[in-house]
Formats: sequence, C-alpha cells, structure tokens
Amino acid sequence: MTDAIPPAEIGMSMTQDSMRPKANNERIVGLFKYMRRNPALLGGLILLFALLVFWGAGSLLWDTSKANPLSVPAGLPPSAQFPLGTDNQGRDLLATMIAGTPLTLRIGLVAGFLGAGIGTILAFIAGYYGGAVDTIIRTIVDIGLTVPSLLVLVVVAVSFKESLSVDQMGLVVASTAWLWPARTTRSQVITLRERTWVKIARLSGLRGLEIVVKEMMPNLIPYIAASLVSTISSAILACIGLEALGLGPMNSPTLGMTIYWAIFYSAIMFGMWWWWAPPIIIIAILFVGLFLVATGVDEIANPRVRRRT
Repeated sequence: MTDAIPPAEIGMSMTQDSMRPKANNERIVGLFKYMRRNPALLGGLILLFALLVFWGAGSLLWDTSKANPLSVPAGLPPSAQFPLGTDNQGRDLLATMIAGTPLTLRIGLVAGFLGAGIGTILAFIAGYYGGAVDTIIRTIVDIGLTVPSLLVLVVVAVSFKESLSVDQMGLVVASTAWLWPARTTRSQVITLRERTWVKIARLSGLRGLEIVVKEMMPNLIPYIAASLVSTISSAILACIGLEALGLGPMNSPTLGMTIYWAIFYSAIMFGMWWWWAPPIIIIAILFVGLFLVATGVDEIANPRVRRRT
C-alpha cells in the first residue's frame, strides 16, 4: 500500500503547476513588448521569414524542376503560365527564384558560420593569452585586411579547374570572412580580460579555457551574434560578386548565377527586365532583412545604443 501524499505537498504542486502557464505567458508578453521596442529586429525577422515562406510554399506549389535548362520555351515574357517569364536558356524564372534563394542563403550561412567561428576562436586565443600568439594572429589579420578580399577570392576561385559547387563556394568565401570578426572580437576580449570578475575567477583557480568558456564567452554572445549576422551579409555579397563574374557554381540556379546569365545574354539590351529584376529584388529584401536583424541585435550588444533607445 502506497503512502498518502500530504495535503500540503498536493497544494504546493498544484500551485506550481498553475504558476507555470502564467510564467510562460509573462515571457511571451515580455517578448512582444521587446519586439515593439526593437522594431529593426522585428522587421528584419519578418523579411527573412517571408523569404523562407516564399521558398517553402513555392517548393510545394510550383514545379522547381523547371529551373533546369531547356525545361520550358525560351525567352517568354511574364504570363499566367509563367508569372516571371522564362530566360534564353529555357528556364522558368519563378522556379529559378524558388530554387536559387535557399542556395544563395546556404552559401552565406556556410561562409558566415565558418568565418565567424574561426574568427571568434582566434580572437579569444589572441585576446586572452596575449604575448607572441597575439602578435602572430594580429599581424596575420592586419595583413589580410589590407589585401582586397575580392581579389583574393577571384584568385582562389580561378584556381579551381572545374566549376565550384555550392559548398565549395561557401568555403572559398569563408577563406577571408574570418578576418574582420577576429579583429573586432579580439578588442572586446582584451577589454573583458581586465575586468575584476575575470581576475577573481583567475585567482579562484579556474584555468584559462574555463574562464573563456564559462565567464567571458557568455557575456559576448550578443556581440558574437551581431558579428555573425554581419559576416553572413558580407559573405552573401562576396559570393554574388564572384557569381556575377562567372566564377560561381555554373550548374546551380543561385541568384548570383542568374544575374551572370542575364549579363551574358545581354538581357538589359534586349529589354528582358523579367530576367534580371526578380533576383535583384530578392537580394535587396535579403540584405535589408539581414541589416535590420544586425541593427536589432546590436542594440542588445552595444550599451551605448541600448541607452540611447
């Protein structure tokens, strides 16, 4: 026979269960209040979510196989059958936009996460430990920032004998995307290194890696997030620039390659505005969304902006 639960414990458990929905509701209300106070972050998330909806709903409602060459009649203007028209390669441009938007974002995410991750790790190593390691990393970063990144990316992309894939394109862009995050995050780490609570943690017996992971990194998460968004934006801009030069994945319908083929076939000269206008509009929405998200996250990471707002 099981022991009976005391009435006091029953009442306490019922009170805790009744308080959980209230706490969750307060968090949701607090999140909405913060979004109203930070319209840049809200607007950026809405634009990025709209692109995700465009890709997800479009993949379900439209045949994306028409993004392959010779799938449809070539050179047709927008119509009921082809809302965004077709290009001279026989591709449905609506299917091309649906298939190309996530590919372009994928290149930016691969390059952005790799660049921000490598840059952040090197920044913590250089900023916290200092000495010869800091001198070597700082010198490499300073030299790398003086060289035009687009020139380096062109040389790297040209060195590939065959056409790049989407993931390889992300790796090429990531080869220079880590420089700026490493420099900016290092300055933040040097500032935190001299704080009193870091010195106390060092005197309490914590090792360097424990101090970095448990004490310093949580305080820099908002700044690292803002740096990540900026790195993704720069990576997408770099990959579109390379693709517009014909150095991207030739067999993938990315937004940059669509612009390249429009330039290659002189779409502007022949008045085929439906070929080059849609990718430019989607790229503009993508960059505005990322810019607004970076601005909104910067309010959290930057005390001066937070105090001013």
